[in-house]
Amino acid sequence: LRFVNRSCVDGKIFIDGVDISRITLNHLRSHLSVIPQQPILFNGTLRYNLDPFNSYSDEQCWMALEDVQLKQFVSNHSAGLLMSISESGKTLSVGQCQLICIARAILKKSKIVLIDEATANVDQKTDDLIQIVLKDKFQDRTVLTIAHRLNTVAKYDRILVLDTGMIVNFDTPTNILQSYC
Repeated sequence: LRFVNRSCVDGKIFIDGVDISRITLNHLRSHLSVIPQQPILFNGTLRYNLDPFNSYSDEQCWMALEDVQLKQFVSNHSAGLLMSISESGKTLSVGQCQLICIARAILKKSKIVLIDEATANVDQKTDDLIQIVLKDKFQDRTVLTIAHRLNTVAKYDRILVLDTGMIVNFDTPTNILQSYC
């Protein structure tokens, strides 16, 4: 948010009725979570990766892990929340890394969640799990998903279709699917 020079753009962006140009960039970005195609994890503990600013209790971290179905996996590890995570999560599967990033977003309770091809590199079972978690845990938030597969966004409220950077369609999934079939 605010990645472009405002003097070059007409119009305003409102989040929950608030003009984003009237709030600080730090405050704005603190209410945004990004779940990228390549999960971003840091060298440190799992707890640090879930809550880098130590803003949440262990119980809240465990609840977020339960939400993404990683609680059992972490419980089986002798260090639990303090299990060591290498940079980029090299010792975990891509799916586990994505689920940790999603758990981080659940903890943060961001108003806006940007998801960039989060299921592109995971198996179908993990893709299905991610879709269920996103639908359940982010239903009261604005979710912007970048996806190439229509089934990834088929249950969303609205879909914006871009072609070479231009908007070519903005409608419900049902109408979008009908227009492309």
